[in-house]
Amino acid sequence: MKYYLDTCIWRDYFEDRKDRFRSLGEWALMLINKIIKEKGVFIISEHVLYELGKEYDEKQIYCIFKNIREHGAILSGFASKSQREEAYSLSREMELCFNDALHAVLARDNGAILVTSTLTHKL
Repeated sequence: MKYYLDTCIWRDYFEDRKDRFRSLGEWALMLINKIIKEKGVFIISEHVLYELGKEYDEKQIYCIFKNIREHGAILSGFASKSQREEAYSLSREMELCFNDALHAVLARDNGAILVTSTLTHKL
């Protein structure tokens, strides 16, 4: 199985973020460990790296993905013009953040299960 974790999930993991009810970092770590145990594949888009780059430097991003690279991470590359256009249309049509729509399109196009804490619409 392929999994596309959006930027929020990676930040939950790295920052050990919490919400009012639970540790999101712990949940993210459990999910990552489950994917590794089941020999799943992580799809990591350039867009995730771009978004993480707004908050972290290159060394910190390396730390986030250090263990993941050893367990079958695949860098999916840049979003195409048509993927960006579709994400823009979806974001307007469904009143979503463009970034969330783009993550959904990239996950779909890579045959991956999208894991996000922000996307609540069914695509």
